[in-house]
Amino acid sequence: MDRENALGTAGNSTHPLSISRLKLTDFRNYARLSMEFDPRPVVLTGANGAGKTNLLEAISFLTPGRGLRRARLALVSRTGTEGWAVNATVAGAQGDIQLGTGLTRDMDGQDRRTVRIDGRTAQGPAALSDHLRAVWLTPQMDRLFLDGPSARRQFVDRLTLGLDAEHGRVASRFEKAMRERTRLLTDGPRDDAWLSILEENMAAEGVAMAAARRDMVSRLEGALMAGIGPFPTAGLRIDGMLERHLEDAPAVEVELAYRERLKRLRPADSGAGRATEGPHLSDLEVTHQAKGMPAGQCSTGEQKALLIAMVLASVRLQAALWGSAPLVLLDEIVAHLDETRRAALLDELVFLGAQAWMTGTDASMFAPLGKRAQFFTVAEGTLSPEPAR
Repeated sequence: MDRENALGTAGNSTHPLSISRLKLTDFRNYARLSMEFDPRPVVLTGANGAGKTNLLEAISFLTPGRGLRRARLALVSRTGTEGWAVNATVAGAQGDIQLGTGLTRDMDGQDRRTVRIDGRTAQGPAALSDHLRAVWLTPQMDRLFLDGPSARRQFVDRLTLGLDAEHGRVASRFEKAMRERTRLLTDGPRDDAWLSILEENMAAEGVAMAAARRDMVSRLEGALMAGIGPFPTAGLRIDGMLERHLEDAPAVEVELAYRERLKRLRPADSGAGRATEGPHLSDLEVTHQAKGMPAGQCSTGEQKALLIAMVLASVRLQAALWGSAPLVLLDEIVAHLDETRRAALLDELVFLGAQAWMTGTDASMFAPLGKRAQFFTVAEGTLSPEPAR
């Protein structure tokens, strides 16, 4: 299957999802920033420490979660300040929408993340998934296949969110029920009726999480099989108790079995101080198909190429599903790619119609984009437009 067939009519969408205006207030090293952009890829170059990654992080906060650095909210504030804000005008098929998020401190001194959509306060960050989709790669993710499963679950959930906007809300409800169950088991008072309700909620939301992950992984593997130029094909499997059970039984049976399992696990979970089984412990297994080798055993360069292939495949899927590609945030992405893979990555992003935000210290690495991209120099918390290379 070639990439045109894999995408249908989604490539080069006439209504690309893009940020047309970005405003930052007291975010990291930016006291104030207000810039306008067009839908083309955005190239940000400058010295290390200039604030390139900070810009990508600011954009990532316009989606659910803790941003691409997963930083504590208070640490994002510019030195000497106690709050920050990110606001953007997002253009898409339904027209422009105003998204905003930031840190405020309530009267009790607690940090709160607020979200506003078209000037109205939303219930929480999960609401952002209805309006903006984004995927990202950072240098810290180069160890994704070597570190523990937590980072891989986060990666899976980010990609799943791109196909299922409800996934973030489902995960939040599962985690809330799980935390409350753990609190009751460890601190009391022991209320079997309330525990049963919480376990029923955990089972329903947990099975929904597992099913959404399985669906995403299956579709992502299909997109990878279509081939992405010189990037390797990855074999994927989501491994977890619920995911395994869903291979052999309908969701309603898996849900009932998990609920009963949680009830039997109350003594063990009380002693452990946590839920010992569930989708919060699942992992992603990735294999280099051509070599038949687990990704964690591949070379550093091969691991990075596998990651890029997976992200590009996710962008393809989202473009085909929604009619436009998500935002793609790529921090220091081209520095360690050879010329062939670098050109293939840039060409694919343009073909997909993605507003890809890319950082680097050497502007010449992005020269093949020419007028297909917009170029900016970042220096000491400022952003200056540059002519296309």
